[in-house]
Amino acid sequence: MSVQITELTFLEQLARRFSLPVPEFLEANAPRAKVREALERWGGKGIAKADVMSGGRGKSGAVKLVEEAQEAARVLRALSTIEVKGHQARTAYLTQFIEAETQIYSCITYDSRYLAPSMTLSMQGGVDIESVGAEGKVTFPVDVFKGLDAYQASDGLTQIGCPNKIISAMSRTLVNLWDMFISTGMRMCEVNPWRVTKGGEPYACDFKAIFDSANFKVQNPDIKFPEYPESVSDFEEEMAAWDASSHQGQAHVSDLGGDLVLPILFGGGASTIIAETLELAGGRPIFLSDFGGNPPYERMKGTAEKCFRHHLANASTLLILGGKANNTRVDITFQAIGDALLGYVDEHGPIDIPIVIGRGGPRMVPGFIAMRETLESIRVPYVIFGHDTPLTLVAEYAAKLARFVKQQKEAAK
Repeated sequence: MSVQITELTFLEQLARRFSLPVPEFLEANAPRAKVREALERWGGKGIAKADVMSGGRGKSGAVKLVEEAQEAARVLRALSTIEVKGHQARTAYLTQFIEAETQIYSCITYDSRYLAPSMTLSMQGGVDIESVGAEGKVTFPVDVFKGLDAYQASDGLTQIGCPNKIISAMSRTLVNLWDMFISTGMRMCEVNPWRVTKGGEPYACDFKAIFDSANFKVQNPDIKFPEYPESVSDFEEEMAAWDASSHQGQAHVSDLGGDLVLPILFGGGASTIIAETLELAGGRPIFLSDFGGNPPYERMKGTAEKCFRHHLANASTLLILGGKANNTRVDITFQAIGDALLGYVDEHGPIDIPIVIGRGGPRMVPGFIAMRETLESIRVPYVIFGHDTPLTLVAEYAAKLARFVKQQKEAAK
């Protein structure tokens, strides 16, 4: 399982410890006089933000510019109780507004293409990274034993066209970011954006990270992971009851609030990596799932039926993906998913989204054949990948496909 943190936890517990430059900040319960003093010190501008475990805060109205103490207090109260994509805010906070000449995107994550961590950089910070073309960003591996040095960071910044006058400061800052990533057991950390002032000073102005809870470094007693209000959807409630109804096969889901890829995933840790890859590639997965554990036919069919009933109509791509199984029968699970899909089409009519499949394991070929026959009978486009294709590449493909399908549908309206 993974543990996530948002910008506020980063500001409170990690930034100063690893010498990462960040804006000044105040929590929602700060006295009015202190807020007034801060706004005066910040040049009359602050950014009020909801501390909520969801992406897309800006588009959802959970980030607002404020210029006066009374206005800041009112906005902070409202943002403390806001809900974003089904997730309830824990609190709100106010950060210094940084006047920026340059914005930079950075992300460190584990990458199966390199069998190592990688860093992605772009000069188009502050926007959705998935909307940035390949020519606008660079990704390079980082040796887990040697770590990131200033020379490698400088080379990456040079490749994306970073102004020479800020490369030195940004390189040192990225080295500190790597030190935090590798020292705390993170699986992914993203700063979007770094806002760089005219004087060449970088500030981390938004942050999110995912920790691997199985990593012993996460047990650091100095890191306190906050608890967020629990928002359980009807789908999650139904799946939780279904999961508890039998010990045969897992039916674990966690709503992610996405709207593009419907992920039918297998394999515990692999499922988490797939979901994270979808997020980073702009696939906006609807939920995180793990349906492994060698489920029998009726169990898997019931699981798929529930997923389709709640989410298939609004998805842009259906992704059925897992690593190479050890004991899960691929033919049984695929026949069950295929029959659930046939049942959905019989009840609701044809579907018009592509289906991306990737799997390996016992009786893989009969499973692929059964799925192919089903998909061709309902006349939907599909692509099947074998176990020799990395999961992350399949997930990236599905994310790009889902974005394309969404764009085509919107253009046709």
